[in-house]
Amino acid sequence: MSKVAAALLVSLGVLNAEVHTLTLRQAVELALKQNPEVVLARLDEQKAERAIGIARSPFLPSLVAGSGLAYSSGFPMSIEGATPAVLQARAIADVFNRPQSYRIAAAREHRRGAALDTAARQEQAALRIAELFLEAEKAARMLEIARRRAEILTSVARTVEARAGEGRELAIESRRAGLSLAQARHHILLLEGRRRQAEARLGAVLGLDPGDQVRLAEEERTPRYGPASADAAVEQALGQSRELRGLESKLAAKGFDIRAERAGRLPRLEVVAQYGLLARFNNYEEFFRKFQRHNGQLGVSFQIPLFAGAAIEPRVRLAEEEAAQLRVQIRSARGRIASETRELCQVAAEAESAGEVARLDLEVARDQVSLLLARMGEGRAGLKQVEEARFAEAEKWIVFYEVASALELARLHLLERTGALMAALLLPASSPPPAPTR
Repeated sequence: MSKVAAALLVSLGVLNAEVHTLTLRQAVELALKQNPEVVLARLDEQKAERAIGIARSPFLPSLVAGSGLAYSSGFPMSIEGATPAVLQARAIADVFNRPQSYRIAAAREHRRGAALDTAARQEQAALRIAELFLEAEKAARMLEIARRRAEILTSVARTVEARAGEGRELAIESRRAGLSLAQARHHILLLEGRRRQAEARLGAVLGLDPGDQVRLAEEERTPRYGPASADAAVEQALGQSRELRGLESKLAAKGFDIRAERAGRLPRLEVVAQYGLLARFNNYEEFFRKFQRHNGQLGVSFQIPLFAGAAIEPRVRLAEEEAAQLRVQIRSARGRIASETRELCQVAAEAESAGEVARLDLEVARDQVSLLLARMGEGRAGLKQVEEARFAEAEKWIVFYEVASALELARLHLLERTGALMAALLLPASSPPPAPTR
């Protein structure tokens, strides 16, 4: 009974699973909404926004109301620093508090840094989506070619087997053809598993439910190009790097922290308003010349720190050392970003050159098939020669798709480094018609 129930549960899960058919652009848009890393970064940004409100709270009036109700025997003494009263209310707000003002400025810088971190997480998620999408797309294309190769090898195996039966081929040739066909079918099995794994990883990064499935939609994409030169790419990468801007934001926030600590020597000014509702049973009429039931007070609290230097200086030096560390990190990051950008430009250039070679090699293979088909029509070429040429063409298609995928991925990495990835991925896609197939 338990096995039947488990089978039913699995069946229900399969029925409830949703299949998402997505283009690359749609996958990126979905990731920006529900990718776990992006969602967490947005929550950190919201926390940084709340921190600004917390830092500003001392400048907003805070009202506390309560009661110091008590019966007095003799002189009305204070209760927690206030005279006994039926109702007490006190409002206070900072008017001049320089350290807190700098802390507000630091909190705003932290919010800016959190926004930069969110944007960086979005680009990282988009790049990861593009990588997995291209991986799944390449696996699907390889699978299509592998199936085509298996069809060719099936035809070759039948031809060789027939010729071996007629005594025009050795028996070992028939077994060799059968081996090649078995290897092709095994390759198909591996590619199907690779495609499913890539689609499963894509679904996980998209934040889909575990039972949901991803399918790649048929689409045409225009080639995406980066900056015209390596120098332009480096300049753009340094100008658009969210990593650098985030470090600079942290450095600016640390500067406000230093100023806040140093401002601890300055006076602090608060506006204070109080109200008290007094009662006669506290003996006020016996010890004071006049009793007044309703009492109010509005004034200013002025505080001057006299011996704060011993506590301030260590905190200032600590903040300055942390700022110095951030400056070193910024210099190091600039050098690393420039070096990595040049490397990405080189990789993209090499992939583009390899793509041109693969395209020309494929054209030669296709021309060879066309030539042999024409000769076979004239009786000057056999079926085996044509099938071998088609098999060679399928091999060239494999190389062509691998190089094309590597080129697109290299360009996407370069766009991510130069801060142009999101604009490139979210633009409407259109491209020349797909390459013809045989």
